[in-house]
Amino acid sequence: MKLPRKADFEKALLNQYTKAVQLSQKAGHQVSFRVVVDPRAGAQTISIVEEDPLVGDSVFPVEEAGEPDDELKAALSSARERGRRRVAEILSEDDMLSADVFSDLLGVSRVTVNTKRQNGQVLGLDGAKRGFRFPAWQLDQDGRPYASLPKLHEILAGAWAVYRFLVSPHGALDGRTGLDALKRGQDSGVIAAAEGIARGDFR
Repeated sequence: MKLPRKADFEKALLNQYTKAVQLSQKAGHQVSFRVVVDPRAGAQTISIVEEDPLVGDSVFPVEEAGEPDDELKAALSSARERGRRRVAEILSEDDMLSADVFSDLLGVSRVTVNTKRQNGQVLGLDGAKRGFRFPAWQLDQDGRPYASLPKLHEILAGAWAVYRFLVSPHGALDGRTGLDALKRGQDSGVIAAAEGIARGDFR
C-alpha cells in the first residue's frame, strides 16, 4: 500500500481548510471538511462540506480533493438539488419579505436594513435567485426586531442557523420553538438554549 507523501497531504489539507474558511464567510453559516481514507488502497480524499442550514446535516459537499465514483457524484448532486429546492420553498413563503417591503415595514431605508442584517440585528436569508428575504415574524408586537437576534447571530454564527433555531422546537424550551419562546418574553432561556446547541447539546 502506497501512502501519499506527508508534505503533499499537509499541503492539500491546508488548502482545503483555507477554502472552508472562505466558504463559511461567504455563505454565512458553518462548513466543515473531512478526510476519507480507503483501507484497501490507502488513498485519502479531503472534502469540504457545507452544513445544511435547514436540518443541520452535512448534505452539501461542495468540493472533492479526489475523484468520487459515479454513484457518489450522483448522490452528492441529488443532495445539493434537494437543498436548493428546500431553500427556494422557504424563501417563497408569504412571510418572507423582500428588502424593500421589509424596510417599509420598519420605516427605514433599504441601506439601513442591509446594515442591520450585516450586524445581526435582523434576520436576512440569502437565496441565489431571490436575493435576501426577511421573515416578517422576526418583529415583536411593537413592530421591532426581537432584541435577542444579535446575540443569536453571535452564538449560532450564521443566518440560516438562526432561522433553524427559531423555527425548531427545543427540549430546553419545554418543546417550544425559539420564536415561540421569544414571543413569551423568555429571552434568557432562548439565549441559554442557543448556547447549548453551540456547545453540541441538542436536548
